[in-house]
Amino acid sequence: MSDVNPFGGEEEPPDKRKKDQGSWTPFGPNGPKLPDPKKFKGWRFSLIYVAVIVVGMSLFNYVFLNRANPPIDYSDFKARIATGEIKRVELTDSYFTGYTNTQPASGQTLPGLSRTDSGQVYRTVPIGDPELITLMDEKGVSYYAVSQQGATVINLIFSWVLPIAFFFIIWRFLIKRLGNMGGNVLSVGQNKAVIVAEGDIKTRFYDVAGVDEAKEELVEVVDFLKSPKKYTDIGGKIPKGVLLVGPPGTGKTLLARAVAGEAGVAFFRMSGADFVEMFVGVGAARVRDLFKQARDKAPCIIFIDELDAIGKSRINNIAGGNDEREQTLNQLLVEMDGFDGTSGLIILAATNRPDVLDPALLRPGRFDRQVLVDKPDLKGREEILRIHSKNVKLAPSVDLAVIARGTSGFAGADLANIVNEAALLAVRGGRKLVEQIDFNEAIEKTVAGLQKKTRVLRAEERKLTAYHEAGHALVAAFTPNADPVQKISIIPRGFALGYTLQMPMEDRFTVTQSDLLGRIGILLGGRVAEEMISGEYSTGAANDLTKATDIARKMITDYGMSERFRHVALTSRGAGMLGNTAQQEPMFQREYAESTQQYVDEEIARIVDREYAKAKDMLGSRQDILDRVAGVLLDKETIDEKEFRVLLEEAR
Repeated sequence: MSDVNPFGGEEEPPDKRKKDQGSWTPFGPNGPKLPDPKKFKGWRFSLIYVAVIVVGMSLFNYVFLNRANPPIDYSDFKARIATGEIKRVELTDSYFTGYTNTQPASGQTLPGLSRTDSGQVYRTVPIGDPELITLMDEKGVSYYAVSQQGATVINLIFSWVLPIAFFFIIWRFLIKRLGNMGGNVLSVGQNKAVIVAEGDIKTRFYDVAGVDEAKEELVEVVDFLKSPKKYTDIGGKIPKGVLLVGPPGTGKTLLARAVAGEAGVAFFRMSGADFVEMFVGVGAARVRDLFKQARDKAPCIIFIDELDAIGKSRINNIAGGNDEREQTLNQLLVEMDGFDGTSGLIILAATNRPDVLDPALLRPGRFDRQVLVDKPDLKGREEILRIHSKNVKLAPSVDLAVIARGTSGFAGADLANIVNEAALLAVRGGRKLVEQIDFNEAIEKTVAGLQKKTRVLRAEERKLTAYHEAGHALVAAFTPNADPVQKISIIPRGFALGYTLQMPMEDRFTVTQSDLLGRIGILLGGRVAEEMISGEYSTGAANDLTKATDIARKMITDYGMSERFRHVALTSRGAGMLGNTAQQEPMFQREYAESTQQYVDEEIARIVDREYAKAKDMLGSRQDILDRVAGVLLDKETIDEKEFRVLLEEAR
């Protein structure tokens, strides 16, 4: 059995140890080892080091050089020569140095030596006194002059070179910091685009999934950049600008990179916020510089991400016509008009706020083609999952189609995050392969939040939560066209004490009035169950009430589903930000009469009360099923889809 060293590894054999000990090192076989360069890998230059060195050298010069032989008065120096105490004098431009012995203790007779090993040394500042030489001749004092060329160079270094270098380093340091903050006045007019050279982009169209229609629209752009003569011969012109519109995370930037990769041309990537700075005119200067560089590298692609940062409409500009953003937008419009369709310069831009863009940007001749990059459907989600899981070790039991069906409404970035979360969960669980349970947990973590295993509920709260979630699940199970229940849990996640997860069987793009009313009933099912078991209400249904009220309000104001204002939209907010309706901008100004507002409030209360009564009747006639589901939840904390279906069949 081999020996074990204190660090856990096997100890080397004796013959190998002897061989290594006899190897040569720069300090001999038994000498000290060279320092490990890895220890100094993280060392970084800092102004603190420079300041410490300068201060240290100044202190050394002050303490050891200036204080070694403090100068005396000239009259005192002259008197010591007259009394014969000083035997030898060294003359320099800076000091006269007198020695009490005739020769250095070392026995050398070179007159240039300025130090002695014994005897007293006196120094004084020279004065233009011709009598000094006569006095030294009379007293027999030997004197000689010493050249100070070396000392002059040292004084020059310490007096001028080092201070100038020190302040230059500080200046460069400050300029670099200001440049990172966008305040470098020497380069404010230069664009901040990330330039990717031709052939360096490895992204291709096969790396993008779930947006087949958008890819088809961009194939023409790639074909034009590869073979423009085919279009110019027939007299056609490619669109100057292509605007990618879609919710966040749907792959707009990835599509732009794929276009550049397929075309094999240079790629300029810049955010809309990079144009605008604190100085007036900087944005317009950067636009000019960007297009100048792009023309020099044509054919190429300019990609402006988050175009709404500089392209907002000028109609409602409160700041007036001298706004920095407006100047930047004006320059962008001028530059887009300044090149023709045969120059090989194409502008791609992306935004999720098309409603706020200036109309001049969207007219033909500028961004005359808009490509919708929407959230993927069921097939698209499965393809996206396959792309992101190519380098992930999946267990044979993993079914990506089931995962895609349970992620309705997810964007491409959300699906990529789910794959990564599932891999991390597998590693945390000590598994070598990612299993289906890891994907399910990743979806729940994304939808409901992080599981809080350490939160302990009181017995009354736990029972109330179990009935609350059972109420949601049962109303969903007996509501026509409702999404089936996938999981019920009373394990706290995020801010919720429990959750009921519903999974749609297929993608739905339109919702009927009965479906909306059914959703309101499902949201109210939890509060109904609380009232049935405890006879009072709790704050646990606050989020459910907010969602139910919001659905009822949109039915009246946006969808024209009220008795008085049927087929009438009371608001003109439009779609707002693409994506989730919860992210839309609030309406700060009422667009209808106060009497209409009163009707809207009363109608919302009437719809919610009616659906609450329906849910109460539904659960009241199934009290035994409610008790059974809540009891299983209290016992197991979690019920999956199969177990819930068995409970429903047993109760019938």
